Amino acid sequence: MPPKRSSPLADNNVQPYRMHVSQKYLDLTKQKLELARLPREPQGPTMAAQQSAFGVPKSDLEPLIDFWVEDYDWREQEKFYNDSLPQFRGTFNGARIHFVHRRAPKSLEMSNINIPEHYTNSPSSLANGTPHLTINKEITALDLDSSCAFEGPEKLLEAWFCASEQALPPTASPLGLKVVSQDAWKQMLDLVNCKVLSVVESRNVDAYLLSESSMFVFPHKLVLKTCGTTTLLCGLPRMLEIAALEAGFPHVKADLPQDVPAAATPHRVFYSRKNYLYPDQQRGPHRSWRDEVTYLDKMFMGGSAYMIGKMNGEHWYLYITGPGTQLTPPATPEEDRLETKMHNVQIPEKLNSMSDGGDETLEILMTDLEETNARQFYLDDASAIAKDNARRAYDLRKDAVHHLGVIPECNGSDPSISGNTLVDGKEDVRFDVFAQTSAEHSALNSDEDEPLSFSQELSTEGHTLGTVVTENSGLADLYPTSQYPDARIDSYLFTPCGYSANGVVPVPDDVESTHYWTVHVTPEPQCSYASFETNVPTRATGRSTVDVVQHVLGIFKPGRFSVTLFEAKGDNDSTSAKWDKAMERIKGYRRIDRIVHDLEGYELVFRYFEREDWKGGAPRLGERYMMLND
Repeated sequence: MPPKRSSPLADNNVQPYRMHVSQKYLDLTKQKLELARLPREPQGPTMAAQQSAFGVPKSDLEPLIDFWVEDYDWREQEKFYNDSLPQFRGTFNGARIHFVHRRAPKSLEMSNINIPEHYTNSPSSLANGTPHLTINKEITALDLDSSCAFEGPEKLLEAWFCASEQALPPTASPLGLKVVSQDAWKQMLDLVNCKVLSVVESRNVDAYLLSESSMFVFPHKLVLKTCGTTTLLCGLPRMLEIAALEAGFPHVKADLPQDVPAAATPHRVFYSRKNYLYPDQQRGPHRSWRDEVTYLDKMFMGGSAYMIGKMNGEHWYLYITGPGTQLTPPATPEEDRLETKMHNVQIPEKLNSMSDGGDETLEILMTDLEETNARQFYLDDASAIAKDNARRAYDLRKDAVHHLGVIPECNGSDPSISGNTLVDGKEDVRFDVFAQTSAEHSALNSDEDEPLSFSQELSTEGHTLGTVVTENSGLADLYPTSQYPDARIDSYLFTPCGYSANGVVPVPDDVESTHYWTVHVTPEPQCSYASFETNVPTRATGRSTVDVVQHVLGIFKPGRFSVTLFEAKGDNDSTSAKWDKAMERIKGYRRIDRIVHDLEGYELVFRYFEREDWKGGAPRLGERYMMLND
C-alpha cells in the first residue's frame, strides 16, 4: 500500500469565495474570438481521411466559436456557479487553487469528490444531475489482490420491487431504493463478502463499483453482480429488509434466513450465472445449482429454475419468479405475525398490470481470451502505457514552450484583470479564474533539463490506471461522450491484474432514462474470463445488438463466448431477439448452440460461439460431474 502523503495545506488560508471575471477581460476574449481565422482543412481524399491526426476539424470548431461569440452569457453562468456550488480559494504548496468542495456525510469512511482526481469535467455538470463519483479511500491493496479472485464467472441477481420507476407504490419513498443510505448497502454487501470501491450517482441509477464486481440501484430495482467466492444469495434477505424498512415498499413477515423482521414483497426476481470453473471453492448456498435453487425456493413461492445449454458443454443457469412474487410465509400462528400498517397495503391494480416492456439485458460471457488482448488488463502493462503517454505529453509541452515561449502574464498595473479583484481599494474574495493560466507552464522552461518523474498513481492499482485501460482498450468507445455527453465511466485496475468498470449512460433528450453497462476481467491464462453486460436498449441508441457484440469481441478476442439476450415482451407478446438473424453470423466465429425460451413476460435467447481458429480443446466444466452425479 502506498505511504500516506502529508497534507498539502502548506499555507493555511482557505476561504469561501465567489467567481468574478472582469468585463474588460470578457470583452477582450470576445474580440479575439471575432478576429479568429481558422486554417483550411487538408485537401484530397488521403489527407481528408487523416483529418483526426491534425486536430479538431474546422467544421466542428466554427459552430463552437460562433456559440461563444453570439450566444454564451458568461454573467449568467457565473451567477449560476456562484449560487449553486460551494467554492473556495486557497494556497496549496505555493499554488493558488480555486476549487469546489462538498463534505461527505461520513468523511472517515468515504471521500465524496464531485470532481475526482484525474477527471476533467465542467463545473456545471455538478448541479444539473450529471453523474458524479464517490471513491472509498479505506480499501487497501491487500483487500483487493486479484490473485485470489480465480472464479471469473459471476452470480447475477435482479430484484424488482415494482414494474418501473413510474409504478412506485404509494407507501414507497418518491426516490424508491435510491433513498437508502450507502451505509445500509455496505452492511448488506458485508454479508456478500465484497466491499465498495466507488460510487457514480445519477438521477435514475447509482452505480457501485465493488471489490468483486458491481451493483446498480434504481428507484424500483436492484442489480447485484459478484464474482469469485462471494456469497451473493446470503445478502438477499437483508436486501428485502432494506427495501421494506428504509425504502417503504409493501412488506410482510416471511420465513427467511437471518430472521429479518420484515421483507418487501418483490415484483420479480431473476438469478443467473454461468457454470462454475471451480465449484468446490464456493461457499454457503453456492456450492451447486441444486443448493442455490433450494435456497431460493425456501424464500419464494412458485419460482422456476432452468439450465440452458448443453449439460456436457457450456451452459447457463436461470432462476426466475413471475409477476406478483410471493414470499414463503412464516410457520407461526397468525396472531404472532408482525403487525405493520404496510402488511395489508394493496397495490393498485393499475400498478400491478403495468408492463415490464422495454426492459432488455444483453450479457456476453467470454473465456479463453487471446493472450495479447488479455495483457491489456495487467498492471505492469497498463503502467507502461500510462508512463509512455505522460512522457509524450511532457515532451510536447516542453517543445511548445521551447518554440513559443512562456505566455506572458499581465504586469498587474490594471487591477481589473489581475489575479484579485479590488472593490473600493480592498481585495475582494472573488477571484479571476483566468488570471493564473501560465502556472502550468512554470516548470517547463526551454532550458530546463531535469529528469521526468511519474506520480505514484501511474504504477499502483486504482482508478487512475483503470481509466488508462478504459481508454486504451476501446471500452470508452462503446457509448462515447460525443454521442452521450453525460455518460460516465468508473473503472479500477487491480494488482497484479484484473479490471472492473461501470458505465452510466443517460439517454440524450430523455431525462427519465439512465442505463448502465459493466465489464469485469480475470485475464490469467489458466482461468481467463471476461464479462460484459448492459441494459442500454437498442431502440435508444440506434446501434444494433450485433454491433455491440462485435465491438466487445474485438477488445477481448475470446476463444469461446456465450450471449444471452433477455427481453421483455411488448404489447403484441413478441420480441425482436429471436428474429435477429445478424446475431447468427458473428465474424470470425461459428455458432454452436442457439436456444430460445419463452418465459412469462420475457423471451430469452441463448447463443454459444467458438472462434473459427480455436484449438483449445473441450470447455472447462467444473460443475459437469457434480450435475451428472446428483
